[in-house]
Amino acid sequence: MQFDTKIAVVLSEDLPVWQKANVTAFLVSGIAGTEPETIGEPYEDGSGNRYLPMFRQPVLIFAADAAGMRRAYERAMDRGIELAIYTRELFATGNDEDNRAAVARVQTEALDLVGLAIHADRKAVDKVTKGLTLHP
Repeated sequence: MQFDTKIAVVLSEDLPVWQKANVTAFLVSGIAGTEPETIGEPYEDGSGNRYLPMFRQPVLIFAADAAGMRRAYERAMDRGIELAIYTRELFATGNDEDNRAAVARVQTEALDLVGLAIHADRKAVDKVTKGLTLHP
């Protein structure tokens, strides 16, 4: 099935696996929380147990070095695409208030990005992620 939009996450390739999983979870929560049309219906198994809904479409995960991460960020910003970001400083914080304060202390050009997530028109997402490879 082809969708008109794409969900993409770009992760810094130098993160340990546990951090990649953690960053991905935080980033996609930004999309789920602001783009209700991305969420499908609840699941139910054959015994009648209900489960929470998930995204209606695949989430593509890309790996990037620091230059690739910055390039994807700038491409998204240039296109006016809203994005979720995760900076290296957030590994040292423990709550949402401190996370927001850590980001607010840093000028855009100095953000130490380790992850970003976008949901946009599929062609726009392709342009933002051009040159990146899918995460292994």
